[in-house]
Amino acid sequence: MTGVSSALLIKNVLITRSSPIRSRSSSFFHRIRMPGPMPHAIIFDLEFTAWPGSMERHWMAPGEFREVVQIGAVKVDARNLAATAQFDCLVKPRLNPVISDYLGKLTGITNDAIAERGIDFAIAYERFVTFADGGAIVAFGRDDLVLAENIALYELRGAPAMPNYKNVIPWLFENGIDPRGKHACDVASLCGAHFEGREHDALDDARSVAAGIAALIGRGARNLLLGE
Repeated sequence: MTGVSSALLIKNVLITRSSPIRSRSSSFFHRIRMPGPMPHAIIFDLEFTAWPGSMERHWMAPGEFREVVQIGAVKVDARNLAATAQFDCLVKPRLNPVISDYLGKLTGITNDAIAERGIDFAIAYERFVTFADGGAIVAFGRDDLVLAENIALYELRGAPAMPNYKNVIPWLFENGIDPRGKHACDVASLCGAHFEGREHDALDDARSVAAGIAALIGRGARNLLLGE
């Protein structure tokens, strides 16, 4: 179409008989498009109930469940990888309310701390999803399955939908990093970054994964947080 037969007012711009109608790919429409929200991602880690040998048994012994006891996460700008917020929550396990000495030594989490500051998983999960605010959630391994197990275990039929999940392990292999036998707390050092904090603390482990991701992207790896 080369023009219009009468004057039209579109977005407060007068288009006359001789004015061509521009396509949506023109600079005119690009100028009036409003910028969208800054993309972000949530890098998180979980700690959950465990006993000596439970990992090797895949939590198959009677009474063994992977009940979440801590959710730790950092929100990062998906473009420049800067941390913008953090989330740290202790969770009260329902079926095994007293955590084992093994887990306490591994994580530093105490029964007293859970009693004082812990909240029910249903509340913790809802707060975590709210913290994610539509961003993808990223972790080392299949922590999404642990969240799903807890939702099913507690029969939380009204739980919020889980955000889009990304497992960092295939991306590490893609970039020449072999994470077999490692944990989230090891990701920073595997990628040439410095780890600060306590190993097997969910928040510190999430920071380790974030640091490793930033290090690899800084050396030219594709930005998995943007889905590139």
